Amino acid sequence: MFLKRYKSSLFFVLLTVLFYLSFSYDLNRNDYVKLVTLYTALFVLFYKLIKINTNNFTFLAILAIGFRLLFLFSIPNLSQDFYRFIWDGRMIIEGFNPYLFTPESFIIKGISPVLQAQELYLGMGELSGSHFTNYPPLNQLCFVIAGLLAGKSILGSAIILRLIIILADVGTLYFGKKLLEKLNLPINTIFWYMLNPFIIIELTGNLHFESVMIFFLIWSLYLYEVGKWQFSAIAFACSVSIKLIPLIFLPLFFYSFFKGDSIFKNWKSKYSEFKTLISFYSIIIILNILFFIPFYNQNFINNYTQTVALWFQDFEFNASIYYIARAIGYLFRGYNEIDFIGKIIPSMIILFVLYIAFFKKNKSLKELITNMLLVLSFYFFMSTTVHPWYIATLLILSLFTKYKFPLVWSFAGIISYIAYANSNNIENLWVIGLEYTIVYGYLIWEVYIKKATIKVA
Repeated sequence: MFLKRYKSSLFFVLLTVLFYLSFSYDLNRNDYVKLVTLYTALFVLFYKLIKINTNNFTFLAILAIGFRLLFLFSIPNLSQDFYRFIWDGRMIIEGFNPYLFTPESFIIKGISPVLQAQELYLGMGELSGSHFTNYPPLNQLCFVIAGLLAGKSILGSAIILRLIIILADVGTLYFGKKLLEKLNLPINTIFWYMLNPFIIIELTGNLHFESVMIFFLIWSLYLYEVGKWQFSAIAFACSVSIKLIPLIFLPLFFYSFFKGDSIFKNWKSKYSEFKTLISFYSIIIILNILFFIPFYNQNFINNYTQTVALWFQDFEFNASIYYIARAIGYLFRGYNEIDFIGKIIPSMIILFVLYIAFFKKNKSLKELITNMLLVLSFYFFMSTTVHPWYIATLLILSLFTKYKFPLVWSFAGIISYIAYANSNNIENLWVIGLEYTIVYGYLIWEVYIKKATIKVA
């Protein structure tokens, strides 16, 4: 039995290596058939490897790191964002504030503020090149490191960025395992994230810094669970300064510090908890202000808020509920209602977050993480733009809950790349509908049907 399992594992590992090499070095994102075929095969192999080696933590950890290293010398083939990362890093090194200048403002004047400016501008595309950067300060620091260590090579910069992301994933593996242990959950659950082809391809392969944000978030949650709330706040602040998305979780900590008790009952006895809560929030806010101070300018706030607002009132990609609302708008008004809908969405999200924060239980860390998953899911379901790599945060949070629909979404999300199968990059709404039918279908089954079945049993 052991020999058979060993041979099967070796065979699956070799196939996985071959498919990842093909994916990273011999794939054009316009070749949608090859993209989906390779991804599906990798997903099946990922599932098989975990099931066969479920009790071999060390072996799976080695595979998780090894598979990432296969991408080390590749140029991302599903995303152009890394060109902007390199641009921003080199801009800072040259003494420019990346929040005050768009790449386009230099290129149209024939100015090259950084080395390989024209190549970087063409690589990032017109959409990115015409807008101000939206990447927070610690993310910019990663870009600067790449510029300092490989400032004359695009591939070299990509390698440095990838090494940072791989190191962050190693940290997520370490603290994710420790957090699972603290919550009395199977430690090998972490490999549904670490070995997932979606995570390896989208984060390590395509250089998306959700991996670094997730590392700080999981580290923060672990520190919070072991009672080191000051250090937890510092790690959480770092997570926000990589990607802003963890800000949505801040209200959920409110009742968590009071272990779910109402602050209006015996409020005088809760003074200590309230002081700790305020201190927790203060550390996060003050640190992020300090991170932004080197970039502050009278035009900074206006540029940054305008750029962030684009995700609600301008950009559209791989949305679900928003596309339905947009279709209704076309039906009754005859034109795209994104400006109107984009103003309503943030209000709905804020109200939902406040409802979960003040009316749902947050006594334990498990409940807190479950509510984080719920809040972030609602945010993505309502958003006008849901790039596939956004799902990474849902996936890592789901490992500490009973919900597995983000795992299903991590497979179905690849469907959104069919937009690149045509020269105009136009989405096929039937395909997007299929993606969300799978995701919502599984979610409904998991929340209602599966739950009811368990109760009957």
